[in-house]
Amino acid sequence: MSTSPAPDALLGPADIRELAAVLGVRPTKQRGQNFVIDANTVRRIVRTAEVRPDDVVVEVGPGLGSLTLALLETADRVTAVEIDDVLAGALPATIAARMPERAERFALVHSDAMRVTELPGPAPTALVANLPYNVAVPVLLHMLETFPSIERTLVMVQSEVADRLAAGPGSKVYGVPSVKANWYAEVKRAGAIGRKVFWPAPNVDSGLVSLVRRTEPIKTTASRREVFAVVDAAFAQRRKTLRAALAGWAGSAARAEEALVAAGVSPQARGEALTVEEFARIAEAAPDRETPAEPPASVESPASLESPASLESPQQKDSE
Repeated sequence: MSTSPAPDALLGPADIRELAAVLGVRPTKQRGQNFVIDANTVRRIVRTAEVRPDDVVVEVGPGLGSLTLALLETADRVTAVEIDDVLAGALPATIAARMPERAERFALVHSDAMRVTELPGPAPTALVANLPYNVAVPVLLHMLETFPSIERTLVMVQSEVADRLAAGPGSKVYGVPSVKANWYAEVKRAGAIGRKVFWPAPNVDSGLVSLVRRTEPIKTTASRREVFAVVDAAFAQRRKTLRAALAGWAGSAARAEEALVAAGVSPQARGEALTVEEFARIAEAAPDRETPAEPPASVESPASLESPASLESPQQKDSE
């Protein structure tokens, strides 16, 4: 007997609205909710993510289950992390009703993704998600840090955020998200998504971002926290030279210059010109540097993953 899902197992616009009406759900801006209502779009996301039959996929913010069902068509297992009480309560029933032959391969974690430190079942190999726009970057970085088994990631985010994540040194939108994402993975834009496939239609365009985890970590004696501290400082005042921007981090502009020279980086350069490897070299050259052991991800504060500087426009920074 075939275990393939029925052709109509995925959710269409009418299904989404009917489910929402039954549950009394209205998408909220507070949680950045925009539900995908187009089956072709979610199947395209699964294809672009290169989900394999042996993959264990984690999805953040499954909503009513559009992408979840598409993932279950292909992946071995899917674990969805949902913070909303009503949506979390309804999703298992939706899976059981529309894809009963795959229901045992689905698991739900009712939690804030920023607080998740473990998942049921086998370790995840892929992260595929339509991330809530207001928390996309910190959630992405938290998941990559907490679950090193995730090899491939494809996330749908606001187009502007997609540009920042995938930007390279020298770009006007290169900043904290770009460097931190690149610490973990090779990052690239993987397509655009139109507004009409969402309910409600957002006021911004959306983009797909692909992240393939580095096979070899960045070669450095500095910890991730040490490197990220330099990144945060460099972009907090991105129009300033690194000598000035890193003065607070180093203790003074003179000590910042010493560290930069030791790292082989020009004190007159700006953060937007540096690679993640160069930031790591600066961290290694930090004045009075100690090398404490990296704390486990389970005790990490969400604030350490993403600083406010990463979400600011390049035009908002002061010049030297």
